[in-house]
Amino acid sequence: MLRSALLAAARSGAVRAAVEAGPIDPLVARFVAGTGVDDAVATARRITADRLVTVDHLGEDVTDREQADAGVDAYRTLLRRLGEEGLAGRVEVSVKLSALGQRLPKDAVKIALNSARQVCEAAAAAGTTVTVDMEDHTTTDATLETVRDLRVDFPWVGAVLQAHLRRTEGDCRELAGPGSRVRLCKGAYDEPASVAYRRTSEVDRSFVRCLRILMAGDGLPMVATHDPRLVEIARFLAEGTGRSPDDYELQMLHGVRPRAQSELAAEGLRVRVYLPYGTEWFGYFMRRLAERPANLTFFARSLMTRG
Repeated sequence: MLRSALLAAARSGAVRAAVEAGPIDPLVARFVAGTGVDDAVATARRITADRLVTVDHLGEDVTDREQADAGVDAYRTLLRRLGEEGLAGRVEVSVKLSALGQRLPKDAVKIALNSARQVCEAAAAAGTTVTVDMEDHTTTDATLETVRDLRVDFPWVGAVLQAHLRRTEGDCRELAGPGSRVRLCKGAYDEPASVAYRRTSEVDRSFVRCLRILMAGDGLPMVATHDPRLVEIARFLAEGTGRSPDDYELQMLHGVRPRAQSELAAEGLRVRVYLPYGTEWFGYFMRRLAERPANLTFFARSLMTRG
């Protein structure tokens, strides 16, 4: 119930305006690098001392073409900076297609594809890669079709699949081919039972089934989880399929289990940190609260003491 309420709040313009009116709260700063590209670059530089990074310029569900174009410009600036500062070898970017025009009222698929292509061109020029994030289930087919189109010219484009969706095992089989990069996560969107598993145990079992498919495939599995048990299962499956530590990635969010991230990296594993930044941080942050509602108490307390 609380998780659904938090996700509903994430879609509320009134709640968003009230929260974003002040400076980034210390709890938000735990998960978000900051609002500007300098913040993102500085934080990425620090993390890359022992881990890899994927940077997300926050934004989703843009309502006009100007916003979509601004998103592309933000990624171009970010990627240019990563290249100039020698970080492109250890830092890539993640993009949400709804931030690049996927939900516009006219020519949405075409605009999102063209926008994503421009981001990929900038990434190629900088010497890094792009992973296309997945959003709610209504966009899955369009997102995967865009990924397939992008891979014609940029075969290194990564895709994200969500284990809580009932369809994902089939998608894993289709995307586990040579050279494919697939990030498997549990999924952070509140989906109906008709298309998604609702119980945690069901999602976990689906995650393991999907992970078996990816580990047995020919691509690069990118295992996005903070669950220690699932991390150990990933390591077990990797070893069982003959994968070296360079043949898969463990991915975690910035601010979540940072000590565990560093410890895993110290063991020689590839650990990549999902690092978001930007002024449009509210929706992302509310999904993090929904994943661990205990954080809500601390956030509410900080809001009450503002001003």
